[in-house]
Amino acid sequence: MDIPALLASLPARLSAIPARWAACTPDAPALHEGGCSWTYVQLQHGVESAAQLLRDLDVRAGDRLMVVGENCALQVALIFAAASIDAWIVNANARLSAREIDTIALHSSARRVLFLAGASPEAAAHAARRGASSVTVDGMGDLLAGELNETSIAEACVPGNEQVAALIYTTGTTGQSKGVMLTHRNLLFIAAVSSTLRGLTRSDRAYGVLPISHVYGLASVALGTLYAGAALYLVPRFSVDSLLSALKDDGLTIVQGVPAMYAKLLQTLGGANTALPTQLRFAYAGGSPLAPSLKHNVEKLLGTALHNGYGMTESAPTISQTRLEAPRLDDSVGTPIPGVEVRIVSLDGVDVTPGEAGELWIRGPNVMAGYYREAAMTAATMRDGGWLNTGDMARQDPDGALFIVGRTKELIIRSGFNVYPLEVETALNGHPSVVQSAVVGRTLDDGNEDVIAYVELDPRQSATVDELQAWLAQILSPYKCPSAIIVMEALPAAATGKILKGQLRQMAQSGK
Repeated sequence: MDIPALLASLPARLSAIPARWAACTPDAPALHEGGCSWTYVQLQHGVESAAQLLRDLDVRAGDRLMVVGENCALQVALIFAAASIDAWIVNANARLSAREIDTIALHSSARRVLFLAGASPEAAAHAARRGASSVTVDGMGDLLAGELNETSIAEACVPGNEQVAALIYTTGTTGQSKGVMLTHRNLLFIAAVSSTLRGLTRSDRAYGVLPISHVYGLASVALGTLYAGAALYLVPRFSVDSLLSALKDDGLTIVQGVPAMYAKLLQTLGGANTALPTQLRFAYAGGSPLAPSLKHNVEKLLGTALHNGYGMTESAPTISQTRLEAPRLDDSVGTPIPGVEVRIVSLDGVDVTPGEAGELWIRGPNVMAGYYREAAMTAATMRDGGWLNTGDMARQDPDGALFIVGRTKELIIRSGFNVYPLEVETALNGHPSVVQSAVVGRTLDDGNEDVIAYVELDPRQSATVDELQAWLAQILSPYKCPSAIIVMEALPAAATGKILKGQLRQMAQSGK
């Protein structure tokens, strides 16, 4: 892939994506939502109508436009409409609490907050609480608009595609929630590379269930699919039944999800003994670690390779992924995508010996512009030369494949030994009764740490805690085995499916 040529070919704004296909293939399918469909020319009409609505609502270039909702066609149109007038889109999942919604609106100083109630009762509740009124986007439907924030100050616009396009707030699973500034260049680069590496064509049909409020759902799934002129099948939230229906009735060719989604699919179907008849040519997991046992079972069920990848909000998000032409059997997250450089360093910033584990730094066109209104946080994450410290520990094989060992901040020090939760979680997830797990540290009075594991079990083949401990004893060194394994009906998770380890750490520390 010729990265300089690709970068030179990127348009100035995200809004060029639907405009391009509306001109080239106007009648090609673009979006599907429930029983409704939009061609590219219809999507472009919706974008233009939404842009005019934003002007009527006095949203200006450089303003932050907050959109509260769940995956729907109107959300996609608003993303492109905001881009076309140089506003920053701030997508927030409607399933966030009132406090979380208000915090994001306040921190971003959003000029307007829009609510997409048609696909989300939670969005309707937030709109009622904030006194929003009804407005319409021609061809796309109704939404609710909050009051104008007259104190909001527009940010300066930047020439070319270095203008900020999206402000994405992290879930705050490991600390304070931060607003990540991603530029048009960041997102267009990932959309272009993602669609190329997946070999997307205009005949592809991709499943859009990952929340667009999250960078994975926005950049890789939604923008990557539409960048290629393919069709995006939008779903507001995941259920096994809806996925099975889409595989059967919509002829999906692309499915991207988080490991928890695939684990639920296997759990519902009772395992991978009967392969599903599908038209899939590409399946992908990201957003959290993929256990080799889960990968194997999903591949058997779907009849295709389950590709793996790694990224973070600050890198828009993709850093590495396995390749279509060379699927892997191990738990590697693949090689760095074209255009992205990596370094693996010691905690003092010195490159480690090849093959050793260290902190992963990355550099490329996908690296964020910084954290909004958080200069100190930005400086703590960025390194000289444009390097981004991911905060993750990794090692790299001679063939370039990356293996994520764990997060620097999640490292548990037990009796002087280092324990990476990911290794323990991978071992636990290999047990046939475990749907998913999360491992955290509990600080003791003497400064030592205990290893605490939380697990979600398949009720049809439940295991006892003693059986799980015996399973781990065969795989892990004694110091890595948990002091306690706690069974939960469901692990706390964000709308993306990402486990909220911050909550689990608090529970562990309080002895729950």
